[in-house]
Amino acid sequence: MVKFLRRTWGRYSKLGKRRKKKQIWRRPTGRDNKMREKRKGYPSIVSIGYKKDKKLRGKIKGVQPILVKNIRDLDKTKKGDLILVGKVGKKKKIELLKKAKEMKLEIQNVNPVKFLKKNKEKKGEEVKEKKNESK
Repeated sequence: MVKFLRRTWGRYSKLGKRRKKKQIWRRPTGRDNKMREKRKGYPSIVSIGYKKDKKLRGKIKGVQPILVKNIRDLDKTKKGDLILVGKVGKKKKIELLKKAKEMKLEIQNVNPVKFLKKNKEKKGEEVKEKKNESK
């Protein structure tokens, strides 16, 4: 699979140098642009022929992922399913990941061990601060 990126993405931070979120496609324009002219040795341009097979579109490792936004969605999943955690808040995400860890399910877009460890440390600091304030 080809990853299409704008012409000068590796030159500037604002266009995606060391910033994945900023690495997006923008069509090359300009009179003397070699990429627009599809010259040899330059990155490829979005065009007909790069689309995936219809059977494989939207799948990860050949399996259709299941989007999980709450505990009920998680209960519907089976052991072999690919799970994607939807756009949820931190509190609900922690609940979902704990439940998924208990059920021994594989989550595709979040590392549950790392996420839970990171948020447990922050929670521990908040609890200590509250105890100090109450004294």
